[in-house]
Amino acid sequence: MASPAASSVRPPRPKKEPQALVIPKNAAEEQKLKLERLMKNPDKAVPIPEKMSEWAPRPPPEFVRDVMGSSAGAGSGEFHVYRHLRRREYQRQDYMDAMAEKQKLDVEFQKRLERNKIAAEEQTAKRRKKRRDADIYCAPPPAGYNFFKAWSQKLKEKKLLAKKMKLEQKKQKEGSSQNQEQPSSSSEETSGTEEEKEEEPSFIMGR
Repeated sequence: MASPAASSVRPPRPKKEPQALVIPKNAAEEQKLKLERLMKNPDKAVPIPEKMSEWAPRPPPEFVRDVMGSSAGAGSGEFHVYRHLRRREYQRQDYMDAMAEKQKLDVEFQKRLERNKIAAEEQTAKRRKKRRDADIYCAPPPAGYNFFKAWSQKLKEKKLLAKKMKLEQKKQKEGSSQNQEQPSSSSEETSGTEEEKEEEPSFIMGR
């Protein structure tokens, strides 16, 4: 049976290898040393500090026991009590003002985000419409489509339309000139008939 003294003997601790003392000269070297120390034992949990909570004033007590009176025989320590109460009240008011300013800035920031989001959506819609129109106009031609043939055909159509327009204008000009010549010729004919009537000799004599 093993003696209690022998069982209580602890095994020898593993000896640590001596490490050279390295003094970091700047922040980059200090960060490098910390990373090397962490990577030596990657299974070890890394303590991540939590975010510090914002300071808030102490909530008011439910029941005030040290009510200050207006007695003339107040002790010398009452002024210090009043001074601390006044300081806490000023801190509470400053905290309330800071929180109101923070809420105001948050509301303005959210409004600005909404405006920027709406403007970005409108701009995106315009660009999307522009791209869609460009895709419609610049769609790939069907198989066997000849650009030169289509261009020559369009050019011929334009020439034919120009010729038709010229002919129509010419016809309109000729029609207007004929209309102007007709009343002049009719007036000449009437004057000619009157002159013939006047020049006709009278065959009836003795009247």
